[in-house]
Amino acid sequence: MSDNCFHCLESVPKGFNATVEIDGKAQPMCCIGCQTVAENIVAQGMTDYYKFRTVRSGKVEQLVPEQLELIKSYDNEDIQDEFISATNDLSEVLLTVEGITCAACAWLIEKQLLNLKAIKRVDVNTSTNRAMIQWDKSVTPLSQIITSLHEIGYKAYPFQADLEASQKQQAAKAYIRRLGVAGLMTMQVMMFAFAMYFGMFSGMEENFEQYFRWISLVLASPVILYSALPFLTNAINGLKAKQLNMDLPVSLAIFGAYGASCYATLMSVGEVYFESICMFTFLLLLGKYLEFRARLKASEFTANLQKLLPLTARIIDENNQESIIAAKKLKLGDVVLIKAGETIPADGIVTKGQTTVDEAMMTGEHQPVNKFVSHQVYAGTINHDGVISIEINKIGQNTLLNQIIKLQHTALTKRPRLVEITDKVAQWFVACLLVFASITAIGWYQIDPEHAFWVTISVLVATCPCALSLAIPTALTCAVASLTKRGILIKQAHVLETLPQLTDIAFDKTGTLTQGRFTIERVELVNSQYSEADALRLSAQLESFSEHPIANAFAGFNDSINPIENVTIEPGKGITALLNDQHLAIGKSGWFDTEKADAQATLYIDKQVIARFYLADSLRDNAEKLITKLHSQQINCHMLTGDASNSGERIAKQLNLDTVHAACSPRDKQAHVETLAAKGAIVAMVGDGVNDSPVFASAHLSIAMETGADISKNSADVVLLNSDLTAIEHLLTVSKKTRRIVKQNLALSLIYNGSILPLAALGLVAPWMAVIGMSASSILVITNSLRLLKL
Repeated sequence: MSDNCFHCLESVPKGFNATVEIDGKAQPMCCIGCQTVAENIVAQGMTDYYKFRTVRSGKVEQLVPEQLELIKSYDNEDIQDEFISATNDLSEVLLTVEGITCAACAWLIEKQLLNLKAIKRVDVNTSTNRAMIQWDKSVTPLSQIITSLHEIGYKAYPFQADLEASQKQQAAKAYIRRLGVAGLMTMQVMMFAFAMYFGMFSGMEENFEQYFRWISLVLASPVILYSALPFLTNAINGLKAKQLNMDLPVSLAIFGAYGASCYATLMSVGEVYFESICMFTFLLLLGKYLEFRARLKASEFTANLQKLLPLTARIIDENNQESIIAAKKLKLGDVVLIKAGETIPADGIVTKGQTTVDEAMMTGEHQPVNKFVSHQVYAGTINHDGVISIEINKIGQNTLLNQIIKLQHTALTKRPRLVEITDKVAQWFVACLLVFASITAIGWYQIDPEHAFWVTISVLVATCPCALSLAIPTALTCAVASLTKRGILIKQAHVLETLPQLTDIAFDKTGTLTQGRFTIERVELVNSQYSEADALRLSAQLESFSEHPIANAFAGFNDSINPIENVTIEPGKGITALLNDQHLAIGKSGWFDTEKADAQATLYIDKQVIARFYLADSLRDNAEKLITKLHSQQINCHMLTGDASNSGERIAKQLNLDTVHAACSPRDKQAHVETLAAKGAIVAMVGDGVNDSPVFASAHLSIAMETGADISKNSADVVLLNSDLTAIEHLLTVSKKTRRIVKQNLALSLIYNGSILPLAALGLVAPWMAVIGMSASSILVITNSLRLLKL
């Protein structure tokens, strides 16, 4: 029986004899914790985890009472407001999961959690060690989910930005420690090596030269057995999982050279190259560290968003007394005083005062936004020059800031198809590399046995496809960060792939091409029994139940105290209700009558026309500029509007749109988009997101304008927080730039590997040159991707 625990691979203490039967064989365990977890994995039929893991599992610790109490506290509703958000009828939480080491861990976590009937979806990101979970918390408490993860060896807790920053700092320190050991020992070994090369020890007895070899061996060992150990560990675990990862050729080079030099030292034969492998390891670690820093820079925008929130808030109590509390302790309904220059601690409605607010963190627009009583303000934005009081209406995960963070995480968790393809290509490349290296070794052994080993090492290292695997993920990460800075939120992974292929874009009219800020220009009374004031009052009552932009035009006329009942909203048509047994309705022209009119809204009583309302709306800024730009890129532009008036035709002519379809219901819009798609067009739909869900689902790409704090509930692929049409132009520009940079990255990595391979095979590339070349190609790819952050 093995002396190592089958679950965590650590040594089994003497006298501990616990085993678990896995796939018909009794496997040793090192402690009760590992035994419990392994039994749980077997009981639930998940033993495939042990076949596919690439890194050893973490050692399992038993939960102590204090830990159990902390986990139970996560079920407290007040505490949950900090990290749980609602999506439709489900709750959503982002967990940090310690112990995730490979894809097998993600598979095991997903399988374990999906066994709980309340859990509907689990997305595990192995690069960030996070899991996004959607579930019905009324059925299963969060503590049970966390405990379930602990049962299979993973410690989980709600994601916190400060904790993630701490983990990244620890990773950076680990790199520096390994770099420090490698650098210090390399200098010492190089000192002896140079002395030998330049004949400084000539004339000494052979025993002294052997003595210096032994010193070099002792100095080089910490570099190989500590600094370079992660490469070997990852390579071995990859082989256990029957996968060829990029640490394999590097490990063969480092530990092969170390083994050969140790043999030469022990047997006092041949040459030793301790200085080469030490320098090799140092340069490799330096390249990896620079790569780590560059990738950190690419993702730091999202990580820094959470840090925009202030630590404290100035709360006003019932006696109008001020007191300062921790911002995390704010509750719904609290009234907070915000002075000039202070950061808003949570989403809320202005109840007193007026000011201007810098919302650049979410819209990318640095022009201050005027805020008055009843206006919405958002956590993380900065109050400029006024003193205001706000009533908190969103806290925790429901704030706009946290929704932005969640959307970015979701977009980066889902892997585009092209990334999956390049990962597979990289694995095949490693396999071909090993075959080619073997052929090179055999060939050189026939020509020059002394140089065969080092030429083979150069081939293994120089052609390692690190840059190929970094080509696409780094570009996508930088592009998403750049767009978020401009108030453009990418919600789906396919967006940047689909955008450059667009042939047609369909626009909603109201609130998209136009400002959506209607004013009543003219009222046409059809039934003389009612006055204009009566018609406006009744219409305002009905429109008060609508979120459509047209409803705002009637807001100032709602002064009736007569309650209306049985209010029904019919998408694409209007609103109906009952008032004193009378059937009221307001909606599109021709709803209940056969006469078509150019009015934007018609009031009906008992299905008879009472009045028609003609509204004025102006084009959005830059609408003409955008359409002109799209036409210059050979993209067809269409209007799909529910407005039955002639304003759609007028605006279409003004903007030179290719087609216009008026009086469209949501189903009609969907049909028009499906017709375009059936003809081979790649179609994007741009709308306000209120009633555009059907057409959004049919379009290849959907873009919603200014859905505010409800962005997580919107079905769009992209959300424009600033509602600026130029953002669509910027979105297209970034997507095309991203595609170019991805192609450049792929070309750079393939050209490098294709050119260095024959040079290394011919013996023209020394091992240290191979390390520099491999690291340089990876850093070049990442640096090229970082250009996207400047857009």
